[in-house]
Amino acid sequence: MRYLSTVYVRDHGAKVGHRRGSLLVTQDSRATRIPLEAIDGVVLLGSGQVTSEAIAACVKRGIRIASLRRNGAVRFVVGGPMSGNVHLRMAQHAAVLSTDHSLRISRAIVAAKLQSSRRMLLRWSRDAPNARSRQRLSQRADMIADRISRVANSGSGDHVRGIEGDGARIYFRGMAQHLDDVGMRFGTRTRRPPRDPVNALLSFGYGLLTTEIEGAINAIGLDHQLGFLHRPRSGRPSLALDLAEELRPLADRFAVSMLKRRQLGPEHFVSTPGGGVYLSDEGREAVVKFWEAHKETRVPHRVLRRPVDRWALPTVQATLLARHLRGDLAEYPPFVLA
Repeated sequence: MRYLSTVYVRDHGAKVGHRRGSLLVTQDSRATRIPLEAIDGVVLLGSGQVTSEAIAACVKRGIRIASLRRNGAVRFVVGGPMSGNVHLRMAQHAAVLSTDHSLRISRAIVAAKLQSSRRMLLRWSRDAPNARSRQRLSQRADMIADRISRVANSGSGDHVRGIEGDGARIYFRGMAQHLDDVGMRFGTRTRRPPRDPVNALLSFGYGLLTTEIEGAINAIGLDHQLGFLHRPRSGRPSLALDLAEELRPLADRFAVSMLKRRQLGPEHFVSTPGGGVYLSDEGREAVVKFWEAHKETRVPHRVLRRPVDRWALPTVQATLLARHLRGDLAEYPPFVLA
């Protein structure tokens, strides 16, 4: 059973301090005390402040502090010193520098993501209200299957990324069809900024997922900035984005479920003069509530051949990648939805 949880600070004027083994979150005249032994992460959803004493106390206990922008993008993540064996990171660096090795891992990640995307489309097809909708979604699933067959023969990282992008466009059109009855416009994937409520929800969920993965990668001892599918770029958590690709269908399933169940509505979003659409404070609060419940679910894991707690999945995949880089596994086994 999991006893640790993540603290989400959404008030813009909140201040997170430390006192006698606990975080003290103050807003106006209100103060909330949170024992450090009960949490595994702190996520700032607004422009709240964190004292240096609170940061030091969290780092000492291995508690991750992350700050997200309005669109869900990660502003920063603070953790403890990099752990793990230096030889593991040397192996990771060598794999990133090896064109062949990097390509093999990139192929595995993209193939897994597309397989999971295809399963989502087939599931939506079974739930479709009429034969025409079922046929259209099934056709999109077949188109994704065709892209999967091309991955093994891709000759470069750019080729792999091109296949992934093509598959994503097909997949999101299918998602738009599936969400046609939720009363919120969604045409295609937009990110900077998100242009509609569905994109705002997807971006926010991806941001939450990426912070989880970045923390798991650092805990295992890998370098979160050195990726394979996402090539290293200054300030970008490339490896976290790599592993997020294969887990995004889980975040998509979460978002679609919230919308289909009418747990979010137009009133949970705000529009800006520049055309961006974001979750409101109440919207973020609703998403965080259901996200924490989502993290407590279990998902089948094909490689381990048993269900895995959703909150542990980023650590499981980071561990499998580390085992591959150390030479314990011949290939990296990415996560695929059952």
